Amino acid sequence: MAELPDRLSSDPSSPFHDSELLQRGVGIRFNGTEKTNVEEYCVSEGWIRVAAGTARDRRGNPLTLKLKGRVEPYLKDSADEA
Repeated sequence: MAELPDRLSSDPSSPFHDSELLQRGVGIRFNGTEKTNVEEYCVSEGWIRVAAGTARDRRGNPLTLKLKGRVEPYLKDSADEA
């Protein structure tokens, strides 16, 4: 099983973006609940960024909220096998 990074972003301009890993499918459990709208996460600092509705900033990127809690990333293909 591949080791997931401590921090991962879906934004291609971010230094924490990994397109190969994102194409494999990464799922996030946040405080025990499955989240499907996560833009970025950090396990060691214990936060995720989620889109705030349909609002956009002046560059056209979605506005995000930072939520703090327990973050558990996993690969979706390995979860399907289990």
